[in-house]
Amino acid sequence: MPSPTNVFMRHLTVIGVITLLLAGCDDLTSSNSEDDEEETPPVPVEVAMVDRADVYASYSGTTTLEAEREADIVAKTSGIILELLVDEGDRVEADQVVARLDRERLALSVQQARATLSKLENDFVRTQELFEKRLISKDAYDKARYDLESQRASVDMVELDLSYTEVRSPIAGVISERLVKPGKLVALHEALYRVDDFDPLLAILFVPERELNTLKTGQEAVLTFDAVAGERFAGRLQRVSPVIDPRTGTFKVTVEIDDPDPRLKPGMFGRVEIVHDVRNGVVAVPVEALIIEDRGSHVFVASDHNIAEKVDVSTGYQTAGMVEVLDGLEPGQKVVTSGKGTLSDEARIEIIEAAL
Repeated sequence: MPSPTNVFMRHLTVIGVITLLLAGCDDLTSSNSEDDEEETPPVPVEVAMVDRADVYASYSGTTTLEAEREADIVAKTSGIILELLVDEGDRVEADQVVARLDRERLALSVQQARATLSKLENDFVRTQELFEKRLISKDAYDKARYDLESQRASVDMVELDLSYTEVRSPIAGVISERLVKPGKLVALHEALYRVDDFDPLLAILFVPERELNTLKTGQEAVLTFDAVAGERFAGRLQRVSPVIDPRTGTFKVTVEIDDPDPRLKPGMFGRVEIVHDVRNGVVAVPVEALIIEDRGSHVFVASDHNIAEKVDVSTGYQTAGMVEVLDGLEPGQKVVTSGKGTLSDEARIEIIEAAL
């Protein structure tokens, strides 16, 4: 039988072996953990340079184009339409004849009025001679003179009515609508055409009252239209109403298109952007680089050692995909634009594309 001493020694030997094995396992685990940390791959990202740019503040709204001037071309006398000289889409000048009415009845009235005038002129000559010889009273002389002047006015009136058989446009513009057909009997002041002056065209907006102190006459505007996709048209703020509509809380703004294109027509729906402040040469980054949170905004800056550094920033105006950075960045730095969603401060990165 083994002695107690031998048994005790054996137990010590077993415990020592177990302790050595456990220590070896701890070292192996620690070594593997360090290897795992060193082998964590960098995050692939895209970056862009911090640069200087021109940014602006603007108000945007929707609008429907209107003509600066529009009018109905009306008949100033009644009659049957004999001839229509223009049609929809035709350009007309101010005072241009656009239609002719039947003039026979009025022409006869002019002849009759002139004949009566000629008779009264002869009668007045004889009446004047008698009055100078004191053979008739002053009342008879005054009546003859009154009848003559009245008839002259009648002649002028029927001649004016005769001239109205040629219907003329009150303004220059384009015929937008024809309302009658040849042969129709039109009444006094009945509309034959509608004419619109396309130069200039106006965009009318109703803007919330909070913008009243930012929008001023002369400010530049950019307009786009669904009917002319992909093109931008320049404009200028022409008028700002000083009155707020209490029902809607808005005020009226009128934008004039500087050089209207023949393709633009009244009634077209479009969008207007009015620039009311410009800042030139400010520090700016692509808007894709900005991360907005409840506590503020930040970006990730790519260091020269391919480490992402979180930088808090304050922002200003945003224009055409660029956002103004008021503090925190300098031109020449690189900011992460793609892949930032998985980044943390001091994370390793791999730049796969530089969208300069």
